[in-house]
Amino acid sequence: MEVQELKKQHKLLKGFDYSITPLDKGYTDRILYVNLSENAIKEKVVDPLMKEKFIGGRGYGLKLLWDATTPETRWNDPENEIIISGGPICGITQYAGAGKSLVVSLSPQTDSVMDSNVGGFFGPFLKFAGYDAFELQGKAENDVIIYIDGIRGRVEIFEAPAEALDSHVLAEQLTEMFAENEKEKKNIGIVSTGAAADHSLIGMLNFTFYDVKRKKIRLKQAGRGGIGTVLRDKRVKAIVAKVPGVKGNANNVVNLDAIRERGRRFNEEMRRFDDEQAEMRTKGTVHLTNIMNDYDLIPVNNFKFGSHPDAGNIHSDVYKSIFTQGVPDGCWIGCTMSCAKGVDNYKLRTGPYAGETVIVDGPEYETASSLGSNLGIFNPDFTIESNFYCDTYGICTITWGTVMGFVMECFETGILNEERTGGLKLNFGNADAAMDLLHQLARGEGFGKTAGLGVRKMKEMFAENGWGDAAFLQDIAMENKGLEYSQYMSKESLAQQGGYAMTNKGPQHDEAWLIFMDMVNNQIPSFEDKAEALHYFPMFRTWFGLVGLCKLPWNDVEPEGNAETDEPAKVPEHVDNYITIYKAVTGKPFDRDELIRQSERVYNYQRIFNLRRGFGTRKYDAQPYRAAGPVTVEEYESRAERYDKQLAGLMGIDPAGKTTQEKMALHRSYREDRYEQLLDAVYLRRGWTRNGVPRIEHLKKLGMDLPELIELVKDHQED
Repeated sequence: MEVQELKKQHKLLKGFDYSITPLDKGYTDRILYVNLSENAIKEKVVDPLMKEKFIGGRGYGLKLLWDATTPETRWNDPENEIIISGGPICGITQYAGAGKSLVVSLSPQTDSVMDSNVGGFFGPFLKFAGYDAFELQGKAENDVIIYIDGIRGRVEIFEAPAEALDSHVLAEQLTEMFAENEKEKKNIGIVSTGAAADHSLIGMLNFTFYDVKRKKIRLKQAGRGGIGTVLRDKRVKAIVAKVPGVKGNANNVVNLDAIRERGRRFNEEMRRFDDEQAEMRTKGTVHLTNIMNDYDLIPVNNFKFGSHPDAGNIHSDVYKSIFTQGVPDGCWIGCTMSCAKGVDNYKLRTGPYAGETVIVDGPEYETASSLGSNLGIFNPDFTIESNFYCDTYGICTITWGTVMGFVMECFETGILNEERTGGLKLNFGNADAAMDLLHQLARGEGFGKTAGLGVRKMKEMFAENGWGDAAFLQDIAMENKGLEYSQYMSKESLAQQGGYAMTNKGPQHDEAWLIFMDMVNNQIPSFEDKAEALHYFPMFRTWFGLVGLCKLPWNDVEPEGNAETDEPAKVPEHVDNYITIYKAVTGKPFDRDELIRQSERVYNYQRIFNLRRGFGTRKYDAQPYRAAGPVTVEEYESRAERYDKQLAGLMGIDPAGKTTQEKMALHRSYREDRYEQLLDAVYLRRGWTRNGVPRIEHLKKLGMDLPELIELVKDHQED
């Protein structure tokens, strides 16, 4: 249908005219609030205390969500919100990775708070249109689009019954609709999801950006926790922001020269060192596939194994040959890391778009493993095609790959069979059946709807139906807090086990990736060392999501001489870049200690938010045993030499004469005990009780002894 025909079917529900507030030192101090139940649009002024304590990004999202909901609010209640916020650094163009925004909502998967970071242009464009955050509440009666016109200063809600739902089509339609000409296409950012979000709990959000070299719409994902499902429950097809363009100092910073100088330094590092360090400009994050396989860290067959003989088929050099080379691939202006790789002119073989030629965004490392090795499938064509369909259908590729790995193991162990899956043979390596299931989910049919519930709810369902042993299902279900694991093997890294299972939202690698420090380089041998790492790195990485930065430029290329510094894992020169940039944007005093304090305030706030939701204590930091050790005989015997040596060397037990089951039991007792000791050490370092609740004196030290927080934690202070 032509764009003009689509527009004829729009019905304006509400219009709101506003004066565009120019940015000052990275902020507008304005929030755009939309309530779809009431067709209400208004502008909120940011309270100075909120700005001081919560900074922006995830912090703003958490504060607004707390104020809008109660402990009883469910994810599909009208009161639940979706908040999108960048932060003060978001939108600068002189330093790589400054286009990130954070999305916060109550999750259909975890029943608690979810945050998800995302690139693309919408976050910066929202700021340029006059708002530090977008706050969406309520539910529409029919499908709507929300349009933020940052040129005229007008926000509209209108019914949009005829536009497509799948993101790659919808984004093209809306870009064509709102751009007056080709030049304006780069000034439009869109948030959308897809058909599968209507039929699942694992829907994600796509944020668009216009690739001026390719002249095509590209997609970046806020993938985790089902926020796309929340968007569709609110009957939103898309949120669109349009701006007049991007100026060199749109944030109106205090010291642009300082930012430029640090940006030039980083760009020179990318030019000199990227090819020998991470190859981000040619491979993106998929450069990790062969590295992870070499170190026995890439998930294979539902995280059973960490390597595979066929992994050469998904070597990063293979993807390099598939990705289009020689074009800028940044998902925000000025990012020389250029890691948002793409597969151009890819002809689809399956599904509703079979025969069409499309651009596929990625795959990134997480997708190459989740939609590849974790399913026992080592075929890049399958991964690329399923990557495309996950994106346009609005499904998180990390989640879907972990869901599918769990389903396939259940099928192979007899927990599932063809009768229960509707005729699908969902064994490891069956690419055709895996693709069929994805299309089923998008149609809301068959076993696809069951898979769309996510691992936790499937685990509970299968046990309740009597299809399998509940303890075994618990061991192999790779989820924590209801969120599926992202794609790294943590069995041999105790610190990474904590980095996954102790997260506020669930196991996502954006909080702490400590495998190499812990397992490969042995830089954090003691519990105290691990606890220090699990304090510093989650707090440091939290800061990126407060201010609008991508974490990849921090350590995926390192400056010359970094290995000789006192703390090379922290990349101190890049940390100094961020301190300089924050001061240059905001004009505020700032140092490394304040960086961590800012993050600690928000991190502890989110922990207490979980407590308010009925979670947030030690038992919710438990991990499935497969994250810690071998669940099955097959797993143990695949690495028998390693595990037997550990019995002798770590536990002082002679493995000779013992059955595999006996050795597995000894390993389990040892590994589970060490994890409990890790929890004790980390909680102590973080200023929490042994039950994982922030202590009142620690909140006072941080300046986060807010009355609503003290009220919640006061009855949880006993060890």
